[in-house]
Amino acid sequence: MSEPRRITSEDLALFAMQLLPPEEMAEVAAYVEQSEDARRELAEIQGDLAAYAHTVDMQSPSAQARERLMKQVAREKKAIPIDRPVETATSTVANEGVAASEGFGRGAGSIYSSEEELPKRGFAGKVLPWVGWAVAAGLSLVAGDLYKQRETLRSAVTEQAGRIDHLTADEAAARQVLDAMTDSTAQRVTLNVKGAPPAVPQGRATYVASKGTLIFTATNLAPLQPTKTYELWLIPATGQNPIAAGTFRPDTRGNASVILPPLPKGVEAKAFGVTVEDEGGATTPTLPIILVGAAG
Repeated sequence: MSEPRRITSEDLALFAMQLLPPEEMAEVAAYVEQSEDARRELAEIQGDLAAYAHTVDMQSPSAQARERLMKQVAREKKAIPIDRPVETATSTVANEGVAASEGFGRGAGSIYSSEEELPKRGFAGKVLPWVGWAVAAGLSLVAGDLYKQRETLRSAVTEQAGRIDHLTADEAAARQVLDAMTDSTAQRVTLNVKGAPPAVPQGRATYVASKGTLIFTATNLAPLQPTKTYELWLIPATGQNPIAAGTFRPDTRGNASVILPPLPKGVEAKAFGVTVEDEGGATTPTLPIILVGAAG
C-alpha cells in the first residue's frame, strides 16, 4: 500500500483557487480537515488571494510554481490536426460512402483524430482567468476611489459656494447699514416716554425713506412678561395706517435693536412709535404708545 502523497503549500494554494483535479481536491480537503496547521496556512493563502484581487500589479510566479505549471500543461492531451487532401469530385462521392458506413461516431470535418479526445481546459487556462479577474477588480477599486474623491470634492465646492453666498449677503447687509448711518438724507429720531423730558427709556431711529432702510436702537427698556413683546411702528406722513416695523425684546440691560426690517420704499415718515403687544406682534398698534418720536 503506497503512502499518502505529501500535501505542500503549493497544493494548498491551488486548492484555494479551485484549480486541482477533483481527486486531488478531495485529498487536500481531507488533509485540511484533519490538520490545524493546514487550516491556518490555507486561511493565510485565502487572505493573500483576497488582497491580490485588489491590486493590478502583476507578480512573477516562483520557479517551483512555473515548473509545476509546465508539467501540468505537458500532461494535457494535444489536438492532432489531420491533413485533408484535395478531393476530386469522384473521390468525394467515394468518401461519402465510406463516411456513411463508418457512422457518425466522429463528426464530419473534425480536425481531431479518433484516438484523441477534445482538449480539456489546461492549468494555464484555469489560472489566466483569475489573473484577469484580479486586474478587473483592481481597476474597479481604483475607479471607486476616484468616484469617492470626485464626490468629496464636489461636496466641498458646494459648501464653499454656500459660504461665499452667505458672506456676500452679510457684506451686503453691513454695507446697507453703513449707508443708512452715513446717508445725509436720513431722518434721525429720538423716542422718549410720551410727555416726559428726554430720559430713560429712550430709542433712536435712522430712516432712509427712498430706500426703505430703518435702523432702530433702544436703551433702558423695562423687562416684559414672557407673553409680551415690544413692537416698532412707522407712522406715514400721508396719514395712512401705521406700518409694523418689527418686534423686539430687550436684553438684561434694557438694550434692544431692530435692523433693516422689511419696509416699502418711498414712504415718508411722520413719526415712529413703540407699543407693547402680545408675543408675535400685531397688525395695528395697541395703545398706549410708550415711546414716540416725530420725524424732523
